[in-house]
Amino acid sequence: MTYLGQALVLILLSFVPSFGFAIRSLSFPNDNTRFSGYNEAPKFLNRHECLVKSSSYSVCDPSFVHVAMTLDFKYLRGSIAAVHSVLKHASCPENIYFHFIASDSSSSELRKIVESTFPSLGFEVYPFNEMLVKKLISSSIRQALEEPLNYARIYLAEIIEPCVNRVIYLDSDTILIDDIQELWGINLTGKRVIGAPEYCHANFTKYFTYQFWSDPILSRTFEGKKPCYFNTGVMIMDLERWRGGEYTEKIEKWMRIQKERRIYELGSLPPFLLVFGGEIEAMDHRWNQHGLGGDNVVNSCRSLHPGPVSLLHWSGKGKPWVRLDLGRPCRVDHLWASYDLHRTKHHQKW
Repeated sequence: MTYLGQALVLILLSFVPSFGFAIRSLSFPNDNTRFSGYNEAPKFLNRHECLVKSSSYSVCDPSFVHVAMTLDFKYLRGSIAAVHSVLKHASCPENIYFHFIASDSSSSELRKIVESTFPSLGFEVYPFNEMLVKKLISSSIRQALEEPLNYARIYLAEIIEPCVNRVIYLDSDTILIDDIQELWGINLTGKRVIGAPEYCHANFTKYFTYQFWSDPILSRTFEGKKPCYFNTGVMIMDLERWRGGEYTEKIEKWMRIQKERRIYELGSLPPFLLVFGGEIEAMDHRWNQHGLGGDNVVNSCRSLHPGPVSLLHWSGKGKPWVRLDLGRPCRVDHLWASYDLHRTKHHQKW
C-alpha cells in the first residue's frame, strides 16, 4: 500500500493544473457558509477478513481502531475530508471509532453535521471546557496556535472513556491515503507513550528561547537524551501509559513555566517536545508528510518530500480549502480536493 499510495499521489498530480491556472469558486467563505452543509459520504463496508464487531457496538469493543480529532467550524471542512479519506482507504472502515473534541458551545451543532454527513459512522463528540486550558496558554508566533482546542490533545486520556487504552490522533488538515490499520499496528516499544515520525535533521535548539538554553536547570531537561523534532499533528498515543505517568500534569507544568519565563514561541508543540523529546517511538516519515500549508509567516506552496507517502499534512499557515476557494491553490491542494465533501464546488479552468 505504501508505493500504491505514492503512485496515487503522482497520478493525481499529473492531472492537476500548473500554478499559472486559476480555480474559481462558486462562493467565498464567510460566517454563514459554515451551515451550508456537506454531501453525504458513501457507505464504506468491511472486507470479509475484518474482525466482527460485537452486537452491542460499544466504544470498548476490542476490534475498534480509535481515532481522535478536534472539531470546530473554522476547520470543519478539513475534518470532514480527513474522516472521508480514512474511511475510503480502510480495509475495515466499520471498525473505526472516531472521538471528536469540540468546544462546549458548538458540540451539539457539530454532532448533527457529522451525523448527516456520515450516517453509519461510529463516533462520539466530547464537549471540551476551554477554560481548563485558557489560563495556561501563552501568546504564540501565530494567533491560530493559541486556540484552546489546539491543546485538547493534552487531555485525551481524561476526556475519552477509560476503556480506550490507545488512540491515533490526527489534525484536521490531514489526508490519509493508506489503510489506517497499518498505522494502528505500529507498536510502542518499551515504556514509550507516543509514536510519531522524528526529524533529527531539524535544528532542535530553535524551538526554545535563549532564556531556556541559558538556564542551567532548564537546559538539563534533555541531558542524556537525543531529542529530535516531531510533529504532534499525527501521533499514536498509549492512553493507559499516559494516565499512569500523569503526563497531562507534566505538560501543564511546562506551560506554567512558559507563562513566567517565556521559554518557547510555538503554541502546544514545545511542551510536548520538553516532555517526550528523545523518548518517542520513531515512525516512518511516510505517516506525516507535513508542512504542505507553507511557511508560518508567508503563505507559500511546498512540494512533497521525497519517498513514499501514506499521509499528507497541511501544517503551516495555508489550508487547501481556503486556497482552492480563493482560486490560488498549490498543486498538492488538488489531492485534498478529491476528499472534499463540502457542497461548494469549484470550476476548474485550464
